[in-house]
Amino acid sequence: MNPARARAADATKILTRHEIASVLADLSRKAPRSPGTRLNLVLFRLACCCGLRASEIASLQIDDVRVGIARPHLRIRRGAAKGGRPRTVPLWWDAGTLADITAWHAARTGQDAPPSAHFLDSHRPGRDSRPLSRHTLRKRFRTACKVLGLERLRTLTIHHGRHTFISHALAGGRTLAEVRDAAGHANVSITSGYLHVAVDGEEMIGDLFR
Repeated sequence: MNPARARAADATKILTRHEIASVLADLSRKAPRSPGTRLNLVLFRLACCCGLRASEIASLQIDDVRVGIARPHLRIRRGAAKGGRPRTVPLWWDAGTLADITAWHAARTGQDAPPSAHFLDSHRPGRDSRPLSRHTLRKRFRTACKVLGLERLRTLTIHHGRHTFISHALAGGRTLAEVRDAAGHANVSITSGYLHVAVDGEEMIGDLFR
């Protein structure tokens, strides 16, 4: 085991359950009347509740989102995954995440978008076929989290969503092997660095993100 790889994760880079709940409540309240906020809600789910990197979110296609099956999941293709390691990310671990992503998938397919179209794209007229850049995704993630206040936003990046997903999945009872595979880590020693990171001190039963 490489000691550098196994070092403990920085708890300040992980959103607590309270912070996740605050962001989701704020976005869910505003989403019905704001297409931009609805997009931000799905973006937050992909980053914090699925552990996707910004580049993976930007590359995600409609056909990569497999819902309506026994084990709904996201497919991260070889060309989109870091290190060229394709993987699947479970959506059945959290009911709220599955519901929001399924609803967005239905909306995208209802627009007659082809399976190869980007799952997230601009909602502005004339730009619906263009993928969102990583820069735009990073800005939108911070906008999604603005309910947490300016002090928290100063240190928050979209990659913290990935740290959050891994930590909460482990705290919620998923095994190291399961989380390693979902995160696409090269080996389990990387994943083990997220063990025992405090995610709020609440008992976690059922869904990971509530």
